[in-house]
Amino acid sequence: MALPRGPRLRTGAALLLGLAGCAPGLPGPGGGAPAASSAPHVPWTPPAPTAAPPAPPPAAGQVPPELAQRLKQLTAADVVDLALRNNPTTLEAWANARAAAAAYGASRSAYFPEVDASASVTRVKTAATAGRVAVTQTNYGPSATLTWLLLDFGGRGGAIEAARQALISADWTHNAAINDVVLQSQVAFYNYVATGALVAAQRVSLEDARANLDAAEARRQVGTATIADVLQARTALSQAQLSLETTEGTRQTARGALALALGVPANLPYDVDSVTAPVPVGALGDSVDALIARAVRDRPDLAAARATAAAAAARIRQLRGARLPSITATGDGGFTYIVNKSGGGSNYTIGLGLAIPLFNGFGREYSQKQAEFLADAAQAQQRSLEQQVTYQVFSSYYALQTATRSVQTANDLLASATQSDEVALARYKAGVGTVLDLLSAQSALASARAQVIQSRLNWQTSLAQLAHDAGALDAKGRADIRLAPDTLNENPPR
Repeated sequence: MALPRGPRLRTGAALLLGLAGCAPGLPGPGGGAPAASSAPHVPWTPPAPTAAPPAPPPAAGQVPPELAQRLKQLTAADVVDLALRNNPTTLEAWANARAAAAAYGASRSAYFPEVDASASVTRVKTAATAGRVAVTQTNYGPSATLTWLLLDFGGRGGAIEAARQALISADWTHNAAINDVVLQSQVAFYNYVATGALVAAQRVSLEDARANLDAAEARRQVGTATIADVLQARTALSQAQLSLETTEGTRQTARGALALALGVPANLPYDVDSVTAPVPVGALGDSVDALIARAVRDRPDLAAARATAAAAAARIRQLRGARLPSITATGDGGFTYIVNKSGGGSNYTIGLGLAIPLFNGFGREYSQKQAEFLADAAQAQQRSLEQQVTYQVFSSYYALQTATRSVQTANDLLASATQSDEVALARYKAGVGTVLDLLSAQSALASARAQVIQSRLNWQTSLAQLAHDAGALDAKGRADIRLAPDTLNENPPR
C-alpha cells in the first residue's frame, strides 16, 4: 500500500540523513595504508611494498657492441659517444623537442576543417490527447558536422607561428643539452685521467722515499748518519704512502663521476685509455673578439632564447586577432531511418557565420597586454643571455691563456726539481748533504709532478670550456678553435 505524500517525504529525508551519517572516511592509497596520519606529529605509514620485478643487469644494453669490445680502453671520443647515448639530459631535451613538433602539427590543424561523425537512436512516445492516439516511434541514423574557420585577422596565424617558434626553441635547447653533456663528459674524463696520472706520479715518489730510507739506513750502518735521519726518512715514506692511498680513493670518486656523466652504473667494469688522452698544448690562434662574435651567432642556448622571444611576439598576434571578427562556415547533414517503415529521409544544414567579439569584461584586452609584457620580458632575457655569453667567452678565453702559461711554468719547475732531487740524493749518499736537504728536494719534486698534472688538467678543461662557451664544441667532442703549434716542453712527469 502506498504511503501518503507527507509520510513519504519524511521517510525519504530520514533515509538520506541515515546515509549521510554512514558516509565513509577519507580514501587511502591502497595496500592497507591510511589516507593520512592520525595526528600532525605522527608520520604517515606508507602501504606495504609490493614485490618489485628483478632489476635488469646494470650494464646490458647501455653500451653498444662496438664499444663493449674495448670497454677497458675507452678513448675520449668513446666517452662522449657513450654520454650522448645514455645521459638522461639529452633524452629529456629530445623528448621535449618531439613534443614541441607534435604541438606545432596540432596548431596547423586550424587551417583545415573540423569534421565529426555521429550516430544516434531515438525512441519517441507521444501522449494520447484531444482524440489523438499515442504513437511510439524509433528513429536512428548517422550524421556529420563540419566547422571551418575561413577567415580571421591574424589570430590563427599567430598561434601557428608561436608553436613554430616554440619548436625551434626546443630544438636549439636540445642542441644546447648535447653541448652541455659533451662538456660534462670531457671534464669528467680529463679529471679521471689526471687523477690516474697523479697516482702514477705518487707511486714514483713513494719509490723515491723508499730509496731515501735505504740510503739513510746505509749511512747509519757505516756511522755517517744518526737514527734521527732514519726516522725522518721513514716519516717521509709514511707520508708518501698516505698521499698515495688518498689519491687512489680520489681516483675512484673521479671514476664514479665519469660513470655518472656516461649514464652508466658506477660499478660498470670500464676504464679509459689514458695514453691517447694528452692533447698538444698550444697558444690560442683566435682573438677574443672573434670568439665572442661566433658565440653570439652560434650558441644554441642563445638561439633558443631568440626563438622564445619570437614565440612571445607571435602570441601577441594571436591575441590581437582574437579581438577581431572572423568568418566560419558550418554544415551538418544526416540520414534518418524509422523502424518498421521503409525508406528514410536525409537532412542537411549549411551556414556561414560572422563572429564579432564585442565585450567580455575586458578579458581579451588584458590578455593581449599580458602577452605584450611577456614579450618584453623574453626580449630582456635574450639580451641578458647575450651579455652572459659575452662574459663567459671573455672569462674562458683568458682562463685558457693562463692555463697555457701555467703548463710551461710547471714543466720548467719539474725540470728544476728533478735536477735538484738528483743532486741532493747524490750529495746525501756521498756524505756531504743532510737528510733535511734530501727530503726537501724530494717534497719539491713530488709537488712539481702534481703541478704538471694539474696544469695540464686545467688546460684541457679550459679548452673544452672555451669551446663550449664559444659554440665551437661539436657532438664528437672536438673543439673548433685554432691553436698555435705546440712549442711547450711536453716531458711527462717522472
